[in-house]
Formats: sequence, C-alpha cells, structure tokens
Amino acid sequence: MSWSWKICRLAGIPVYLHWTFLILIAWVVYGHWAAGNDLATTAEGVGFVLSIFGCVVLHELGHALAARRYGVATADITLLPIGGVARLERMPERPSEELVVAIAGPLVNVAIVATLWLAGVRVPSSSQDPQFLVDGSFLPKLMTVNVFLFLFNLLPAFPMDGGRVLRALLALRMEYSRATNLAARIGQFMAILFGYFGLTTGNPMLLLIALFVWIGAEGEARQVLERVSLRDIPIRSAMLTDYKTLAPSDTLGHAVGLLLAGTQQDFPVLGVGQADRVLTRDALLAGLARGGNDLLVGDAPLIELGRVEIGEPLAPAIARLRQGGEPCLEVTEHGRPVGLLTIENVGEFLMVRTALATARQAKLEPISG
Repeated sequence: MSWSWKICRLAGIPVYLHWTFLILIAWVVYGHWAAGNDLATTAEGVGFVLSIFGCVVLHELGHALAARRYGVATADITLLPIGGVARLERMPERPSEELVVAIAGPLVNVAIVATLWLAGVRVPSSSQDPQFLVDGSFLPKLMTVNVFLFLFNLLPAFPMDGGRVLRALLALRMEYSRATNLAARIGQFMAILFGYFGLTTGNPMLLLIALFVWIGAEGEARQVLERVSLRDIPIRSAMLTDYKTLAPSDTLGHAVGLLLAGTQQDFPVLGVGQADRVLTRDALLAGLARGGNDLLVGDAPLIELGRVEIGEPLAPAIARLRQGGEPCLEVTEHGRPVGLLTIENVGEFLMVRTALATARQAKLEPISG
C-alpha cells in the first residue's frame, strides 16, 4: 500500500504503517493534553493505542500463518487507523480451509483475553461506561478491547471475518458462488440495520460501519463472481499481442515517442543476459526529470518484469496484477515472449464479455405480446 512505512518483519511477513496512523496518535495526544492530563497520562494513552494495534497485528498474523499452512502466502500486513489488513495472495479454495483462515484471527484475540485472565486481570463493572477506556487501568482496558475485537470481527458480514466464516459454512452445503451471494446479502441486511440504528441514535460511527459493510459485501460478491466466471478462461484470451518493447540502449526520448503515439503506458525492456524489466510511465517521467530525453532506458529506474505462461488461467493473473506490485506481466509460450497482460486490457476484455453475455441473454428471452 502506498504512503506506508515498513516497521518490521514478523514470520517473514513485512509489516507496514500507513501515514494516517500518525493522525490517530496525534489525536490521542491532543485529547489527553486538552483534557488537562499530565505527560505521564498522555504517554500511557499513546502506549494503550499502540498496544491495541499490536493486538491487531497479532490478529492479522493469525490469518497469515493459518493461510501459510495451506500454501497461501501473505504479501504484507498494513496498519491503518481503522485496523489492520493482511494481503493474502488468495483465499483457499476449500471451504474448510477458508473457515480455518477466517477464524484464526479472532481466535488470537481469544488467546490474548485468556492469557490476561490467567494472569489475574479482571474487567470491573465500570467498563460499561465509555469513559472507562480513558480512565481505566491499562490491562483491563486491553482485555475489554480484545473482547470487542473478537465480537466485532465475528459479525456475519463482509469484509469482517464473520462474513468469511459464514460463507465457508454455507459453502460446505452449496456451490461457492451461491454461498458468497447469500452471505453478501446477509451482510448488506446487517448494513441496513447499522444504518437505521445510526440514524435513529445519531451515532455517526454506526453509519460508517454500515457503509463499510455494504461496500465490502458488494465487492466480495463481485470478485467471486468474476473469479468463477473466468475460472476456465486462459491468459491467451485477454493478452495484448500488439505492443512495443524497448532495449536498454534506447533513449527515453524514443520511449516518449512510443508513449505519445499510442495507449501503451508500460514498456517491456528486453535485456541481454539478464531478466526482462519494465519501464513504467512513472519511471519514464522520473527518468526524464533526472536526465532528460538523452538518458538511456537502461539507466532509468526499472523494475523486474513478471512472467506468466500463455495457457495458465486468467483469474490468478488478474489477482496478481490487482495487488499493485506489478504493472504488467509478460506472457510466454515455452519461454518465448508472445504477449503482454495489463490491467487495462483485462478490463476491456471483461467489458466485451459482459456485452456479449448481455446480447446472448437478450436473444434467449421470450418476446411477449
């Protein structure tokens, strides 16, 4: 995720901190200071927020390690003010495996609560007061937050873990896409309830949760429908075959000419004796700002060009492109470059498929009258 800083690596997974997280820290510092608290209390407030997000990292790490058990890698974990995001390469195909991955995160919060309980920590009755999270003792507050994280994440609505748990349980008895649609509808119904109570109680947080859940449910259903519909489509069907390439000895001026002459934005750089790389539009502009038109392509900031085989399924390649790390993929056949796969071309392919499907459906519908 852009505008994030890498802070550590856990179990081989990089952990990033998004810049907006600093706004939360600043808000906590200001809130304690404006309330007349001293420096020690303010420092404790900041420490409490950091501890919460430490629990969030462990929660996401639970998902990542469970996914690793089934051969699914995690690209990274990013901390945001609203929580954490673990970017899995994909969700396991089997419902039983998805169930384990989905429930692993909330179980981490259960383990934290159990550990605190065994250490003698107890939550007082005053925890019902919202002021408890400000004035209460450190460890009881931490226990309370982990109980909340467990319950909130198990709400049966995407994109919370409970939505994936529900989908996995439904998929044990029905087709996966049907299970996803049903789980998404349940999630959107919950979004309506959140929105209703948010409006009637004047609680803006419930309105934000309603929007979050509605968009998450709709997005999950759309992604699964796309993955299922493209399951048997090979990469050859959507690849770009008419594209331009560059050599390391070409100048950026030549690359500019190709950029302005067509719609292609990323240019494979076919090296000699090294892995192929790619010159993106952003890298081209950065190179122009640094060295002008005469700078050689090989001296520009290039990145390695990923490869896929022409007969591989399209859906995993689309997911790989959407992760954002690779602007395009070189399509090869028996090791020989034969095409280029870009997210723009995939989008055009999907629009064409949708239009053709609509036309076929119109022909099948009976004419009344």
